[in-house]
Amino acid sequence: MRLVWGALAAIFVSVAPATAQQPQTPTPPQTDQAPRRLRIHLDCFDCFQEYLRDEIDFVDFVREPQDADVNILSSSRSTGGGGQEVTLRFVGRGRFAGVDRNLRAISLQGDSEATRRRIVLRTVIVGLLYYQAREGLPPDIEVDVERTAAAGVQPVPQDDPWNLWVFSLSANGSIDAEETSREWSWRLNASADRETEEWKISFGASLDRETEQFDLDEDEPLEANQREHSFDWFVANSWGPHWSFGFDGRFESSTFGNTRFSAEAAPAIEFSVYPYSEYATRQIRFQYSIGVEHAKYYEITLFDKFEETLGQHEFRIDLDRRENWGSLEAGFEFSQYLHDLNFYRLEVDGEISFRITRGLEIDLEGSASRIRDQISLPRRDATPEEVLLRLRELQSGYDLSFQIGLSYTFGSIFNNIVNPRFGG
Repeated sequence: MRLVWGALAAIFVSVAPATAQQPQTPTPPQTDQAPRRLRIHLDCFDCFQEYLRDEIDFVDFVREPQDADVNILSSSRSTGGGGQEVTLRFVGRGRFAGVDRNLRAISLQGDSEATRRRIVLRTVIVGLLYYQAREGLPPDIEVDVERTAAAGVQPVPQDDPWNLWVFSLSANGSIDAEETSREWSWRLNASADRETEEWKISFGASLDRETEQFDLDEDEPLEANQREHSFDWFVANSWGPHWSFGFDGRFESSTFGNTRFSAEAAPAIEFSVYPYSEYATRQIRFQYSIGVEHAKYYEITLFDKFEETLGQHEFRIDLDRRENWGSLEAGFEFSQYLHDLNFYRLEVDGEISFRITRGLEIDLEGSASRIRDQISLPRRDATPEEVLLRLRELQSGYDLSFQIGLSYTFGSIFNNIVNPRFGG
């Protein structure tokens, strides 16, 4: 049985019992007369789990992947038009071992959450029916397929006045006042993005201001100000299923970083060990860039510079994997100034979620940096106010963080019922 998955966005699928609806309870063990209800484990963070469990009543949902016939994993990314693509990976277990499927649920920019979850729901239903049909559909299930008016719409609009460009503007501000202190801040952001199969283009700008005042029983209150402005751009072109070439740059001004003005530009190349089409399941990507940076500083630096132009390069490895045993994300980054190789930064970060055994799961997250590239630090010592209020960057040789979590769950293997009372 082979379905045309590309038509999912234009098909409405409804599944309903042919007789009166029965309570959502586990069915008896499989007999010769009727196939056993599928047991499904949801391991997806962006698939509206409670909604799926409430709407789909022809399968049993279980808490642990060891008890499932099919495990559903997911990953998501933004589309070029500003929408969202959720890739749902169906992984067969037990009698369905080796029977895997990937389906995509695509929503448009501006779609409500209700619309997005309905798209995910019908995509999951189509995927589950594929497994159910391998052993025969139960007699109490009817399948109705209705083609909506939107059927036949091209995935890329033929007449798009915006030519696939997506623009975004945002602004926010805050005020926090007490009797002896006040804080106010505001932020402006703007972006323009365009994505096709061959090109990825992105521009972004931001303005940040923050002011704090403290009454210290002196003639004038202590006032602290921070400002940061930036403009970024990035252009990338596809060179096949494994290679990409890009060019990125940045303008920046930051009081915290003692940078009155800086400009960076660097070409970059990326190699993906696995085809980019497998991004939802596994990724190993190698990136390398080399470019130039010009900077002017508010204050003279530790190295007696008010202005300088320097070459630099950067190498990065990214690993991403999602399987039945859990998920793994890791990154390694090395950057270095070319005028003096002693100025470098090495960063390692990672996150792993691992199922040790039934009901027992461990989560590990951490990062570590070796810092040897703080060339913009002011020559003078920081004042107590600057240290306490974090008004400027301080000299540091490393940065470490680590987090661990352990959880154990036991009891009924079934997870069908959704009870929303008291926010539950």
